[in-house]
Amino acid sequence: MPNSTPTLSQLGWRPFFQQQLSLEEYTDFHLGRVIEQHRSNVVVMSEQGQLSLILPPNSERVCVGDWVLFDDENRLSRPLERQSLFQRKAAGSKVDSQFIAANVDTVFIVCSLNHDFNLSRIERYLALAKEADVEPVIVLTKADQCEQVDELRAQVQRLDPLLMVHALNALSGDEVAALSGYCREGKTLALLGSSGVGKSTLVNALLGEQSMQTGGIRESDSKGRHTTTYRAIKWLAQGGLLMDTPGMRELQLSDCEQGVSETFSEITALAEQCRFHDCSHHNEPGCAIQQALNSGELAQRRFDSYQKLMREQAFNSATLAEKRAKDKAFGKMIHTIQNESRQRKKGR
Repeated sequence: MPNSTPTLSQLGWRPFFQQQLSLEEYTDFHLGRVIEQHRSNVVVMSEQGQLSLILPPNSERVCVGDWVLFDDENRLSRPLERQSLFQRKAAGSKVDSQFIAANVDTVFIVCSLNHDFNLSRIERYLALAKEADVEPVIVLTKADQCEQVDELRAQVQRLDPLLMVHALNALSGDEVAALSGYCREGKTLALLGSSGVGKSTLVNALLGEQSMQTGGIRESDSKGRHTTTYRAIKWLAQGGLLMDTPGMRELQLSDCEQGVSETFSEITALAEQCRFHDCSHHNEPGCAIQQALNSGELAQRRFDSYQKLMREQAFNSATLAEKRAKDKAFGKMIHTIQNESRQRKKGR
């Protein structure tokens, strides 16, 4: 945390949010950014300092990273439109979507250069980042323990020639310094990656030695400050903001067709060349994708990954859409019952 109360600019304020305010809102309300999310309240940082906001009943959903308006009584008025949003299908059997993090500028997709190295998992995270309209950066950790660094890095780079890919040892300050350009003042970072890839070590390296002493972790069991049960924003030594949220570790795809299409842009382009618009890309004549697979232009693993992610997002999206339709129908039924009850009372 900065020694003094940060300015809105340091918190990530920009014209995109400014233009959403009316003159009345600008004069009658305060602005703040959600830096912590708990079960019953959110904590915001504003030019008035850090404070806890009261969430009115039936208020709009907010999450870490949101910009919000609040009044003199510290009551939430409304969140501003988000520039980016990570969301997921709620964990378990619950059919709902869950907001994870908003207004992230860059996401580090972390994968270790050992048995965890998995191109298909990286593609999943790329689809999530592109759907959220967030810049993805691949960070390959544990480079000091790998003899095939250049080869594996090249495999990742082939997923997208324009993708930024860094291979490093997160315990080396000099190597982590290569990421400092993404940590500029007013920029918000988040991390995606499975357990054991070195996210905790990377977070500590980005936060700096002083933060490690006050909120360190034990690599043996991942205990300590980093093992948090709530979502929070932390301050980076370079001036940026780091989104530390359990929900960012694993995300299921839903409503993510555009993100998948952009991640597999070469497959999307091939599909447009198929003879039939409804081609399933299996046995139809004139299928450009099957031709590319047979010629070796397109790898079978890449196509399988594309199909798997498309099926997953379609299934989760359909499930959520069905739930929304049922909720809407239930709401109409309650409204009808209430109207009939009021009519009966008037007729007495």
